[in-house]
Amino acid sequence: MADEETSAAERRARFEALAPELVESLRRFLARRTDTATADDVLAETLLVCWRRLDEVPDAALPWAYGVARLCLANAQRGARRQERLAARVAVVDPPAQSVPGPGADDGDPRLDEALAGLTGAEAELVRLWAWEQLTPTEIAAVLDVTPNAVSIRLHRARARLRDGLRKIDGLAGHEGSREGRTP
Repeated sequence: MADEETSAAERRARFEALAPELVESLRRFLARRTDTATADDVLAETLLVCWRRLDEVPDAALPWAYGVARLCLANAQRGARRQERLAARVAVVDPPAQSVPGPGADDGDPRLDEALAGLTGAEAELVRLWAWEQLTPTEIAAVLDVTPNAVSIRLHRARARLRDGLRKIDGLAGHEGSREGRTP
């Protein structure tokens, strides 16, 4: 019985040391992807998964936790879509008096939002993990459960597509060549 209590105390101590390292990074990660209420719910769910699977948490816990948060967020978004479909069916029967824009409707750079919308979901997620979370390809590989080489290749392509999308939005056509080292 004493061994079980010691083991439980060690487990709790490990989680209490780990959680503060994860919370703020996960909160920012989620806040960039969803509204505040959903981010808080998903953060709580992510920490619960970390607690339940504490023995599986690697030494580099943050990329692993990002992967868990991505999956928890995907579950929350699926649930939200189910609720939206149900609300749409109910609205046909009993339409609302007026509609209100959702949270975050006026946030961000519209050019970047438009360029990101031109990427596939997987490409946009790679760019977000690289730019917003400042993860290395190796860390992104841990989040997405793929090889670092695959991440490097996909990230290179996604960044090129994002750059092309931004150029199209800004009205720049064609290739902008370098004049470095050339005489006029």
